[in-house]
Amino acid sequence: MIRELKRNVPSGYLMIVVLAAAQLGLALLIEKAIQSQSFAILIPAVIASIIVLVFWGGLFMVHPNEAKVLQLFGRYAGTTHDSGLKWANPFYSKVSVSTRIRNFESSTLKVNDANGSPIEIAAVVVWKVFDTAEALFEVDDYAGFVQIQSESALRNLGMTYPYEPHDGEGIALRSNPAEIAQALVQEIQDRLTTAGVTVVEARITHLAYAPEIANAMLRRQQASAIISARKQIVRGAVGMVQMALEELDENDIVQLDEERKAAMVSNLLVVLCSDESAQPVLNTGSLYT
Repeated sequence: MIRELKRNVPSGYLMIVVLAAAQLGLALLIEKAIQSQSFAILIPAVIASIIVLVFWGGLFMVHPNEAKVLQLFGRYAGTTHDSGLKWANPFYSKVSVSTRIRNFESSTLKVNDANGSPIEIAAVVVWKVFDTAEALFEVDDYAGFVQIQSESALRNLGMTYPYEPHDGEGIALRSNPAEIAQALVQEIQDRLTTAGVTVVEARITHLAYAPEIANAMLRRQQASAIISARKQIVRGAVGMVQMALEELDENDIVQLDEERKAAMVSNLLVVLCSDESAQPVLNTGSLYT
């Protein structure tokens, strides 16, 4: 694999002064050679002037958060990251590679989760180039490579975890966003290391059941919510009934046999667990009639 080789190149401002001075000196020399008709001086001066003109082509600009990859006739010669006006061998080809942080949002993918339920999933990926040589030479188009591999990793993640936990399942796409985001970053990074790209962040932006099962899953969620709420209500009602019976016994307010206690428990549970307000009935007779 081709690794990045950092290359320090001369300042372009210094080279402007040097080349301008050389060009001016050669121009004066050529003028004197023409006046004196000295071809022994004129020919080398003209050749040197042409070389200086060629050297002007070595000036190039490096913008902030940008790198220039230098190649000499197809051979990698190094990468310069220092911003500003620079000068290098005029025969170097200079290819710009952005090292800025970039992001893209994947298309909405339809996959089957770990339970086999069809879901729709999409994510946003934040990334940057950390090795310009690998990005330029190891893959054909590193930006396209990032997008395709990220969507492939997202598809694999969607098939690895369930949409939501059932029956004591562990991590799920819907209920563990932090863990899922970390797993997605690692999944994408494993695929992009050879392209000289590092993943800064990756998060799911869209997650839903596929339309064909959305209604059924919504009813399932509603049923689960109702069951959970009922469990909580019954648990609280039993605690209140137990507290009421204990208070009656401790304060010796009334003595109830087991049958009357059962009737009282039944009445209290009906009152506490009913969806509608209970209608009180006054008993004007004996408690045991």
